[in-house]
Amino acid sequence: MIRRLLPILLLLAVVIAAPILMRRSTELAAAGKAEDRLIILTPHNETIRSEFSEAFARHWKEKTGRTLYIDWRIPGGTSDIKRVIDSSFKAADEIKSPGIGVDIFFGGGEPDFKGQADQGRFVPLEVFTKHPEWFKDEVIPAKFTGENYYDAAKHLWVGTCLSQMGICYNKETVQRLGMLPPRRWDDLTDPAYAGYIALADPTKSGSVGRTYELMIQEQMKRVIKEKGDSKEAREEGWRKGLNLLQAMAANARYYTDSASKIPHDVAQGDAAAGTCIDFYGRSYEEKLGKRGPSRLLWIAPLGGTSISVDPIAVFRGAPRADIAQEFVTYCLSDAGQLLWNVKAGLPGGPRETSPRRLPVRRDLYTVENLPTFADPDALPYERSGGFEYDPALTGKAFNVLRQVFRAMCMDPHQEMKGAWTAINEVEHNHSGSTITVAQAAFFDTSHLSYERVMNELVPLVARERDPKDATAKLDISREMARISETFRTNYMRAEQIAKEGGHP
Repeated sequence: MIRRLLPILLLLAVVIAAPILMRRSTELAAAGKAEDRLIILTPHNETIRSEFSEAFARHWKEKTGRTLYIDWRIPGGTSDIKRVIDSSFKAADEIKSPGIGVDIFFGGGEPDFKGQADQGRFVPLEVFTKHPEWFKDEVIPAKFTGENYYDAAKHLWVGTCLSQMGICYNKETVQRLGMLPPRRWDDLTDPAYAGYIALADPTKSGSVGRTYELMIQEQMKRVIKEKGDSKEAREEGWRKGLNLLQAMAANARYYTDSASKIPHDVAQGDAAAGTCIDFYGRSYEEKLGKRGPSRLLWIAPLGGTSISVDPIAVFRGAPRADIAQEFVTYCLSDAGQLLWNVKAGLPGGPRETSPRRLPVRRDLYTVENLPTFADPDALPYERSGGFEYDPALTGKAFNVLRQVFRAMCMDPHQEMKGAWTAINEVEHNHSGSTITVAQAAFFDTSHLSYERVMNELVPLVARERDPKDATAKLDISREMARISETFRTNYMRAEQIAKEGGHP
């Protein structure tokens, strides 16, 4: 029995121990001197980790008289973290261990946390019983812009700060291309941006996946508003949403695994614009604006983006559940909330750099606090943009869309770009009939209808969560390969039509 479980135990040891082995010796020394340790799995950046480590360690010392070291585990983006959690709990379940040796999951998106909560990997948070006054609409609403801000049913996770996906652009590069500054998602589909759009891989990042979902949902809502909510309207809106993703992806310079690379490249002028989460955009805008107006700007697309949260949760079997619960409470306290956005160096603010995130507690956006904020004009609860996320439309398809985007845009990207270039050259030469036929081939998504995705692909991808389903991953991979091949054929056909000026 022990021999059979040895590989699993070794895997669990590697998963848990690898991040520690990679740390600097000075960090390990600091960990050895601390009386208490908290282990946190997170996609958060160095600024957030550093500032929250120092602030909470100070809070813990004041409360208990004990020193604390926070051991951050950073395996990658939320998709990488999901794989680590899944493999760790699978190994833990094999040996009947209550947990995985980690205390907290901190940062990501609601879909990531809901998925883990549904599998029984979190415990109820004490903050809901200790501070029920925080969970009122005037403080932390249960829902806003259609997004859930905490687990209202079981209290297994709660949002700590706000996130909004948008567009960052280089105003100098945009001007050089003869374009107006982008204001909507649709603007990124303009052929003038060909080769100048920076995009991220949604299979590596949950927030990027949600961005593409929002783009589709915006199109669906437009059609439904105009024609009423019907099967036909949903299909039309879905098709328009996929076509928007296709046109935007055809303009893509690359697809990065790191969402933070996008604002960096846009700031350098290597890309004109790209999708970007608010705090990345604001951070680069601040960095480049210290000696004058910043060349990089971030905007929330008009009517096309919701305001979601970055949650936190305590793992089942946490080694120091007491400290973990206190950390969650601290994150929602006045001190923890203000740490997200107060300017560096000011009382109650971060020591070195503001994380440029927005507090989830709306009661802290006061006339006393706002002058100390790095983003005093953001006011998310007053300026939400009017978009309301509707999980009934696309929520179940979230994980499918991430894989579909890869199959539709990333895998056949060379063929997609070739067709896009040929189509736009024909359009420039005013060949109307040819462009229409070529576009019809390029934008053909008939094999990926809304009905098929919801009724066939959603159940298929859901099988991956069943540990007893040994063929799920292979079946999904084969189906996505077929979808990708269909799109590749369509793009090649579109390019041929455009170049030959003929007909299919």
